[in-house]
Amino acid sequence: MTNGLVARFPGLAQEGYSETSPATWDYNCIAWAASDDRRWWEPPPHGFWPPGVPATLTLAAYTAAYATLGYQACSDGRYELKFERIVIFADANGIPTHAARQLDNGRWTSKLGSQIDIEHAIPEALIGPDYGTPTVFMRRPRFASRQPIALLRRWHTHLRSGFRKLFR
Repeated sequence: MTNGLVARFPGLAQEGYSETSPATWDYNCIAWAASDDRRWWEPPPHGFWPPGVPATLTLAAYTAAYATLGYQACSDGRYELKFERIVIFADANGIPTHAARQLDNGRWTSKLGSQIDIEHAIPEALIGPDYGTPTVFMRRPRFASRQPIALLRRWHTHLRSGFRKLFR
């Protein structure tokens, strides 16, 4: 997949990317943006879908699905320390095609269907016929979904890597 990745998404050649996880059918991009790596998110009958959300392939339904996790629409994908962002891509007909999540470092992570996960600089690097364009940005407080122990581990990792850089 990685050999053809730049051919499918020319923006990745310019912006760069790194593979972060191997291919799997366990979850898709919609789930990955929701921080769920255990289920395939898609309206029934194909996968998990949040209860009470319309089971349709529309931006309104996908926005409502992410709203169940505390996300609210926002204007763009700029990095803010206090907020975690996602973006929903849509094709020319307004049908959702992909979703990506902003990481704590300001970069983005995407699951490419049943293929690999990648980290990339900006959502626009995936613009093309496969995914269309970034259409709806949403945000929620950055640490809303994390358990306190996970938050402590994250900060410990950041501090440790920061000290390594200082003493090189």
